[in-house]
Amino acid sequence: YARSSRAERRPISPSERRKETRDTTLEQSKVYFSDLRAPVGTNLLRKLEKLIRRAGIGDIDMEKKLVAIKLHFGEPGNLTYLRPNYAKVVADVVKSLGGVPFLTDCNTLYPGRRKNALEHMEAAYENGFSPFSTGCHVIIGDGLRGTDDVEVPVEGAEYIQTAKIGRAIMDADVFISLTHFKGHEATGFGGAIKNIGMGCGSRAGKMDMHCAGKPDVDKSVCRGCGVCMKNCAHGAIAFDENRKAGIDHGKCVGCGRCIGACNFDAVYNGNDSANDELNCKMAEYAKAVVQDRPQFHISLVIDISPYCDCHDGNDTPILPDVGMFASFDPVALDQACVDACLKLPVMPGSLLDDRMHEEGFVDHHDHFINTTPEAEWESCLEHAEKIGLGSRSYTLITV
Repeated sequence: YARSSRAERRPISPSERRKETRDTTLEQSKVYFSDLRAPVGTNLLRKLEKLIRRAGIGDIDMEKKLVAIKLHFGEPGNLTYLRPNYAKVVADVVKSLGGVPFLTDCNTLYPGRRKNALEHMEAAYENGFSPFSTGCHVIIGDGLRGTDDVEVPVEGAEYIQTAKIGRAIMDADVFISLTHFKGHEATGFGGAIKNIGMGCGSRAGKMDMHCAGKPDVDKSVCRGCGVCMKNCAHGAIAFDENRKAGIDHGKCVGCGRCIGACNFDAVYNGNDSANDELNCKMAEYAKAVVQDRPQFHISLVIDISPYCDCHDGNDTPILPDVGMFASFDPVALDQACVDACLKLPVMPGSLLDDRMHEEGFVDHHDHFINTTPEAEWESCLEHAEKIGLGSRSYTLITV
């Protein structure tokens, strides 16, 4: 279907399908789609390869180029993250085109098993992402403690002057995102823009997006070991008479080193930004990652869990599986995925189903907002289009 507005769609004629080309001068971006039907004799991995080749990944010059494949390895205990088999398909296609791929993500801001590179890689291996299963290496983009980043000016940004992006990701010649499209408790849904923008930010970058960039200390957890103070280059951390750490926000620059240094999870990210501001910052970070270099994006709309794969567990999917999408435009890709989801029936027994049967339920006619009423997603796509990250107008081409 061709998308001219959120309400108007028309079938693509056979002649249009034959004439399709990846012409970036066209106002509408092309998004390619494949369903999840796999009759005997084929399988989803072959369908994914066919999809991304048809979508034009081979148009990118990858000969002897370092290619970052950005994905979410999943917090151990969560079972809705993308299987490593899908990552192997993408890596194998990159290698067939002469590229040198690596799988990557950046360390998390919150406590968990992906807050430093060693634990992050162990989590990735535990969830099946290893050189043996995927055919390429895993590199944590922002280094051991999430502090190895590059400051990247963002063209047309309104909130971010320079985005702090994991160095290994910015060192790559080509950028590919492989996204598990799902719900999200803070941004409405987690799609390509979130995978790129939030996912590629270093710890300081994540602080930048989530809040004013100033961490706090939970004194009830603090052990008084002094490691945070040793890692603060700006003298912002001191101890009180009870040997509990405190952070002077006047001196703190929001680098996040103390969060990574604390072995007891006493230092944490405080004071979250408003939802729409978070969405706008995330779009600007995504633009910092992809601007001025070859890019390609893939989203699998399967196991549509209500919350992020950062949780160490997952709930029943809120919607049925949809399929696989690919595009050179991350904004059009997210728009196509959410449009497809909004047309689906609700999964019985899911959190969304529970919400819709609560007393006083207000129907927003949006599955993601109905799941998490305090979150919304449209401000992200609106701002992304405004700053030139991509277009919300697209043509959907079935493969």
